[in-house]
Formats: sequence, structure tokens, C-alpha cells
Amino acid sequence: MSEHIELEGRVPSEYTGKRFDQILPLLFPDYSRSRLTAWIKDGAVLVDGKKEKPREKLYGGEVITIDVVIEDMENHEGEDIPLDIVYEDDHILVVNKPAGLVVHPAVGNRTGTLLNALLFHYPAIAQVPRAGIVHRLDMDTTGLMVVAKTIQAQTDLVMQLQDRSMGREYEAITFGVMTGGGCIEEPIGRHATNRLKMAVIAMGKEAVTHYRLLEKFRAHSHVRLKLETGRTHQIRVHMSHINYPLVGDQTYGGRARLPKGIEEETVSKLRNFKRQALHAKKLELWHPATGEQMSWEIDLPDDFKELLEVLIEDAEGYEEY
Repeated sequence: MSEHIELEGRVPSEYTGKRFDQILPLLFPDYSRSRLTAWIKDGAVLVDGKKEKPREKLYGGEVITIDVVIEDMENHEGEDIPLDIVYEDDHILVVNKPAGLVVHPAVGNRTGTLLNALLFHYPAIAQVPRAGIVHRLDMDTTGLMVVAKTIQAQTDLVMQLQDRSMGREYEAITFGVMTGGGCIEEPIGRHATNRLKMAVIAMGKEAVTHYRLLEKFRAHSHVRLKLETGRTHQIRVHMSHINYPLVGDQTYGGRARLPKGIEEETVSKLRNFKRQALHAKKLELWHPATGEQMSWEIDLPDDFKELLEVLIEDAEGYEEY
């Protein structure tokens, strides 16, 4: 299944002197600049019936036509994987992702992903790039994600991510006892020696994470975090960088730091928590079709709650002792 897109527009006189690739997103705002530029290079966009280079200047009055066929994601198959739907309409889908579910197929994870599930439950979403996925959560991070059901919705949501108008808040349990919140503004890029990891590096991309303390225990903290940017592993890297790594983080966590006199049951719960204790708690965005501001908040998963309960009991037991 594929989608045939045919569009036509005339260049207004006020755009005189602007480049072809600059005018195109102004005429066809439902599509991203990068997608439109790719179509120019593919020869699918014509100016007065002729191909032009992306940087060619136009002078008003030209007729621009787009004739392109978007192939579906034939390399990926739909799979009957259950989805926890929090909200759905004709334009967007908000899901509560469980731990262990990979978002997008990659080497070693070609099947069993959120993308495979979306293709099964919503076959038409194959016409949207990446099956409508606009942002990701790590495999073992739980919580809210928005998925676009149309190309127009995807373009709008990506712009919200880029201009930081989409709000994303998380909860985490960290090693170490915090005294308060703060803001981490440290650039993140690929690790110098381990290409599977990210790190705070001088030449990295801008990354901003806000955090505030919800509750502190004997050797751990329960925190709320808000992202301004969305770099790979951002929260995990930033919290490790300030010496408050996430409990269960096998990549950035380091060795568990346990308080004196801790009960064996508590030690067992901490050591057997094999995923990073990170949950995408709240999502806020502007609806791509109606312009309405919408928000959702989802409860903590059971394993996260159980870990909190153990830490609370440990702190209370120590005080009583």
C-alpha cells in the first residue's frame, strides 16, 4: 500500500529572491523542510514544469507542483503485540509503553517492537515515516509516548519537539541523597571510546534537564525531571554526570551504593531491579489538528512502586531503630 501525493501552488510576489528550498515549506506547511528538500533532490518537485536546484532563487509567479508516491514500510511487518492506549483520535495516538519493548527495529531487534505493533493495529500508519513515531523511549524506560497517525500530524509534532513546546516529565529513583533540585545544562555526544554509550562532551549537542526532589531516603532519591531537549539517553547521562545515577541502569549506573544496616530484602530488591528506574510520567502537547493544548499523566508501573515502598520501609525502619 502506498500514498500518491499531488500538490500545486503559485509563488507569491512577496517571496521574490528567496531560495526554492526556503519557499517550499512556506507554500506546503503540512510537510517538513527535510522531506520537501528530499523530494526536490528526487525530482518530484517541479518549477513551471522543470527541475531546479534547492538553492535556486525564485521571483514570484512560478507554479510549483509536487507529484510523489510514498511507499509504505514494506521492510517491516505488523505483529499482534498489545498496546496500552491512553488516548486516540484520527490524528494522534498516545500509548503507555511497558518496560522491555523496543520502540524501533534495529540490528538485533528486527521484530517485537512498538513499530511492528503499530503496523499491525493501524495498517494505514505504514504511509507515515517511521510509522508515526516522533520521539523514543529507551527499551527499559516506561511511560507515555505520542505517535502521529498522519504525515501532517507528524510534521507538527516534530516541530513542537524542536521548538520545545512539547512538555515531557519523568520520575526516577537515583542513587545518592539529594538536598534539592536543579538544572543540568551539559552537552551530550557519542562516548569517545564506547560507541554504544553517550557522554557529556564539550563538542556534544545542547542538552538541558531540570530536576526536583520528591522524596529522599537513606541512600536514594525519588525525583521528577523535565526535558527541554531530547538527546539519546539524556536523563541517564545527565544524572550519572552529577553523581546521582539511576537505580538499575546497567550502562551508566556504576556500583550500587547501599547504606549501613540495610535489610537483606531491600538489598535483593535493589540488585534485582534490572532496568533503569525511569518512567515517562507526563506528556503535554498542542493537538496538531485542533490546536488545543492537551496533557496526560500516567501512574507509575508496579515494579517502580514496589521499589519505592521498599525504600520507604527501609527509611522508616532505620528511624525507629
